[in-house]
Amino acid sequence: MTGEEGLSLRDLSGLLTITPSAVTQQLDKLSEKYQEDPLSALTIIETAGKYRLATKADFQTLLQHYAKTPMNQSLSKAALEVLAIIAYKQPLTRLEVDQIRGVNSSGTMTTLQAFDLIEVVGKKEVIGNPNIYATTSHFLDYIGINSLDALPEINEESLMNIDDVDIFNEKELMTNENQ
Repeated sequence: MTGEEGLSLRDLSGLLTITPSAVTQQLDKLSEKYQEDPLSALTIIETAGKYRLATKADFQTLLQHYAKTPMNQSLSKAALEVLAIIAYKQPLTRLEVDQIRGVNSSGTMTTLQAFDLIEVVGKKEVIGNPNIYATTSHFLDYIGINSLDALPEINEESLMNIDDVDIFNEKELMTNENQ
């Protein structure tokens, strides 16, 4: 119920025995306090309707240095392509992803599942019953949005030329790093 998943407004309300609106007010006050305090490394984030205590983005480089996990490494271009396709066209099968990309994506999809960015959400009712994939709530957190509705608008042609799709704000990150 806690940890990486976070807590919903309802969970927090029940734990604190106060109304959801009172929880929201307290979260707003605490979040503001953390943001205004330059010595505080903490922030409150909301992802997929769950609230979590996290570290501020300013501390990302420092924390990545100490946490040597595979997720701290950049995803490959193939992984970003598959992830963007699934994010925009979900739910879909691996074969459907392969048809869009024109290459086999099974290894890349296995990697994305290991990173908890995509998951099997069902089986397609066709011969062979292939798995159907969609993004996870961890995916939302990974790219820093609250829901799939917050993904940037793109057209179908952009999905065919994945280099034009920048749902991960890499261009912005590169600009910020070069300053």
